[in-house]
Amino acid sequence: MAISRAQLLKELLPGLNALFGLEYATYQEEHKELYETETSERSFEEETKLSGFQAAPVKNEGSAIAYDNAQEAWTARYNHETIAQGFSLTEEAIEDNLYDSLSARYTKALARSMAYTKQVKAAAVLNNGFSSAYPGGDGVALFSSAHPLVSGGTNSNVPTTAADLNETSLEAAVIQISLWTDERGLLIASKPKKLVVPPSLQFVATRLLETELRVGTADNDINAIKNNGSISGGYTVNHYLTDTNAWFLCTDVPNGMKHFIRTPLANSMDGDFDTGNVRYKSRERYSFGWSDPLGMFGSQGA
Repeated sequence: MAISRAQLLKELLPGLNALFGLEYATYQEEHKELYETETSERSFEEETKLSGFQAAPVKNEGSAIAYDNAQEAWTARYNHETIAQGFSLTEEAIEDNLYDSLSARYTKALARSMAYTKQVKAAAVLNNGFSSAYPGGDGVALFSSAHPLVSGGTNSNVPTTAADLNETSLEAAVIQISLWTDERGLLIASKPKKLVVPPSLQFVATRLLETELRVGTADNDINAIKNNGSISGGYTVNHYLTDTNAWFLCTDVPNGMKHFIRTPLANSMDGDFDTGNVRYKSRERYSFGWSDPLGMFGSQGA
């Protein structure tokens, strides 16, 4: 439906002092703190996790060498979504000198709408990350205590006991991440890089990562997390997280959270011959997801 003069009566009147409602500040591209971004030239992308070899056995004198088999573990798939939004101005609205002001104003609103949608979709991967209704390539949720391994074991990227963000739970997460193994049960040198929190936990995160001494105690102990540089990237606030108690750690495990751009954001306009209306459109195509779930650690809180 086209935007007509009936919807813009005040803007036709002389002496209108101000128009407001489209000039709010917006949060920046917070998804860039979570995802590796790559381009895509296909309708979808797939990434396959490979299994290495088990620990090398002792070869006894005179005995034959042992051979091991490499194999594929599982495949993650990214299905790109097309996001589009548009608006149309009637011929009459254009004739009554509303074209210049409205096209500039509403194209800005269009960009805001597109940017907001991208942040919501990026955060949805974490917001839905504890639900079995959104499984990854290994058949379980992003955050699970039972990510299956080729060796028959499992990895867990959730706390052993659900816990709110505090010194104890954060230290336990750092230790747990350091004990992750590969598909054949060999330890990997994984570390957390950055803490991701909703707005409600930003002050807790500041105290935990930036104070010199321990938080909430009368002891004169050092803040071991800060002193050891356990979370080198500090913390970031994501305003699109829906659980006020949930918190997350980005790790240095490669090929974790992925953002594929199939078609970058593009704007276009054209005129409709029959009506004389002018139409504006924004469109982009992308996907958000994860390949290796060990790229993240997550807690829903207690």
